[in-house]
Amino acid sequence: MPVNGENILPGSHAAAARLGDVLVLGLGKSGCAAADYLLDRLGGRVSSVAIAAGPDNDYSRERGAAFEARGARVLFDHYRIEGRYDLCIASPGISQFEDFYRSAQAACGEIISEVEFAWRESALADRWVGITGTNGKTTTTSLAAHLLRTAGVEALPVGNIGDTCLDAVAQNAADGAQPAKPRVLVAEVSSFQLASTRLFAPQVAVLLNITPDHVSWHKTFEAYAAAKRKVYANLASVPGSLAVFDAADDQARACVRQLKAQGAERGFDYLPIGAAAGLSANMHEVCGSENAAYLREDGMLCVQHGEEVTPLVPADDLQIKGLHNVANALAASAVALALGTPVEKVREGLRSFAPLEHRIEPCGFIGGVECYNDSKATNVDATLKALAAFGDKKPIALLGGFDKGTDLTELVQTAQRHCKAVVCFGAAAPRFEEAFEGACIPVIAAQGMESALDAALSAAEDGDIVLLSPACASFDEYHGFEARGRAFKDMVAQRAAARGHAHGE
Repeated sequence: MPVNGENILPGSHAAAARLGDVLVLGLGKSGCAAADYLLDRLGGRVSSVAIAAGPDNDYSRERGAAFEARGARVLFDHYRIEGRYDLCIASPGISQFEDFYRSAQAACGEIISEVEFAWRESALADRWVGITGTNGKTTTTSLAAHLLRTAGVEALPVGNIGDTCLDAVAQNAADGAQPAKPRVLVAEVSSFQLASTRLFAPQVAVLLNITPDHVSWHKTFEAYAAAKRKVYANLASVPGSLAVFDAADDQARACVRQLKAQGAERGFDYLPIGAAAGLSANMHEVCGSENAAYLREDGMLCVQHGEEVTPLVPADDLQIKGLHNVANALAASAVALALGTPVEKVREGLRSFAPLEHRIEPCGFIGGVECYNDSKATNVDATLKALAAFGDKKPIALLGGFDKGTDLTELVQTAQRHCKAVVCFGAAAPRFEEAFEGACIPVIAAQGMESALDAALSAAEDGDIVLLSPACASFDEYHGFEARGRAFKDMVAQRAAARGHAHGE
């Protein structure tokens, strides 16, 4: 009989349990990984594989044909699921509120995400870390994996970053073909992926923050927040598990209060980062929490267990800028320490970790003006953190792109405190200019990102910073934030070369 998902622990059933007739919903990155994994087991644990591929286009046809050749039944433009399946693995791009998803849910014994399926299929030797949050999860995931690797642990950043979780699981002989190697899967998990989890229970779960985003997918902010909270939902089933959360974030703090009210604290430990008063507040002192992580008054990152305080490194030693990255570093350190990483290796890894691409990434000088690429800041909350990341130095900020329609009040207030000037560009420019009307800093209008860079350079003096941190999506000019960020870096390099300065000098 196919496993229905009850009483499953990761790695405990993969070699024996039948999966039966399986439906894959969607043929994006996660759907392809699921189809590939299932077809490798066709005729054994898997009786049949059907793929509801979504729109009929060149992309889906090419991939669908390859899966059909291996024995899958592939359906295009087919949104009403007929027949009966034991299991459905749903792609994160398909909202649980869509009729497509609901039709699959009605036709299947169980519907889960690729992350959940990978966790169930993983080897007994695998340990899991789940990291989520509106902002900061990619940096925290990368840094946590970096800290573990610094100590010689095989740690793989997976999920929204790098390989899919299932691709990583498939590489470790989860079906018992050979002894699996001990590894840590550090999974960046989005709200889309978490929404379709049921039993997912990492050894360490991290919730960084919850701010308004992706409401069109989840329909309400409450549903979005509920999906994020699922990263903690099953920790009580894992002995010695740890919940790490940013206690300076109201939503994250409320999440843990809710868990405590349900009595879930008896099943796992907590480690709050900062407190309601901010990152420098210590929850051990504020409310008697046994564990805590915080930024000490002298600028030292610290993790505390009981009365024992472990100093890590001064915040100034981090290559990643901003108070938000101090919080990310504390979260990653808590993960590494919880998994047994020696303190000296954590310190070494914190000092050696370089900024990720498109996340307050230094990308060169044009004359005496330093430029930073923060194209990943596609929402206001991410931009607020970037604007405040430079201490006493006030950047000229490039704001704009494809407008998400979010409230700009706090953005204007923060820019007035931390920016020398702002340049509003792209499709969002008219609304941003209107929001900044009457601001106490210069507001410059530009048509596109290239003209915005030139306008910022015209307003800049030697020693200034030009920061691309758009607070918008990129789709008015580019197909994604990565393309926007790389285009910005190319523009910086071209202008630096024209002025006789080497890129990155």
